Amino acid sequence: MDKNARIFVAGHRGMVGSALVRRLNAAGYRNIVTRTKAHLDLTDQDGVNLFFEEEQIDVVFLAAARVGGILANSSFPASFLYENLVIETNVIHAACRWNVSKLVFFGSSCIYPKACPQPIKEEYLLTSPLEPTNEAYAIAKIAGLKMCEAYNKQYGTRFVSVMPTNLYGPNDNYDLKSSHVLPALIRKAHEAKLRGDTSLPVWGSGTPRREFLHVDDLADASVYLMENDIDDGVFNVGVGHDLTIRELAETVCRVVGFEGELVFDPSKPDGTPRKLLDVSKLEGMGWRASIALEDGIRATYGDFLDRHASMPQMAEAV
Repeated sequence: MDKNARIFVAGHRGMVGSALVRRLNAAGYRNIVTRTKAHLDLTDQDGVNLFFEEEQIDVVFLAAARVGGILANSSFPASFLYENLVIETNVIHAACRWNVSKLVFFGSSCIYPKACPQPIKEEYLLTSPLEPTNEAYAIAKIAGLKMCEAYNKQYGTRFVSVMPTNLYGPNDNYDLKSSHVLPALIRKAHEAKLRGDTSLPVWGSGTPRREFLHVDDLADASVYLMENDIDDGVFNVGVGHDLTIRELAETVCRVVGFEGELVFDPSKPDGTPRKLLDVSKLEGMGWRASIALEDGIRATYGDFLDRHASMPQMAEAV
């Protein structure tokens, strides 16, 4: 990409968007365009079109989305479906209308069927039913990547889609009512340590297997795709190996310094039994994740202490 290209990072305050801004700045890109929701509501079609018309954007990283864990997805499926569909539709259509040269759409590994063969290849999309606990979010993300494919086919755009595995890192969400498992565990282990608790409750059986990718690795992969002139396609982004939720909780407790017992609650949902991405497509193009899980969790816990340790405790367990 031209170092002077006007690059719009949609959702720059979120975990993915802020990582993209860090990566682009480090690479020397000088015209990064951002907007807060107060200045640009991506669910407002007229406002989005006016923004693209006025700003003459060259490249888009579409990282804006409504996201959350099992509890949030199960409680607000209509909101997850509607808001994500509207954001995607407005931004992708405007990017085409105003001749954006490249766009990266950020999806999620939850787009793949619940009973997928493991590891999950990109071509397994839409081969069997989705995981019910996050079906609404998954359907919205599937629509987004299919929209990119359709615009490429019909209008000759150069829009690519990346499907990251479970993400963590700086600027994560630690709200126990809406966070994902890893940031929730960091917060719960930290608060349990401060209280001197002898046990730590964890949702589910602890047996599901998950893969975790540091958000800085995702940002690096996304910029890699843009800089290497990839014009089309869906790309899994992950580390290529997984661990059980129990092993994850043990790692978090080791990093945080909580020495009590883990107590799993099998009455709470486990979600998909296993979700490991096949990352051979991207690795075959020369990119590979570089941040080890325990190193990444340690850095993320430091970010939590800097930003969030003073937040009030919440009774809801995740």
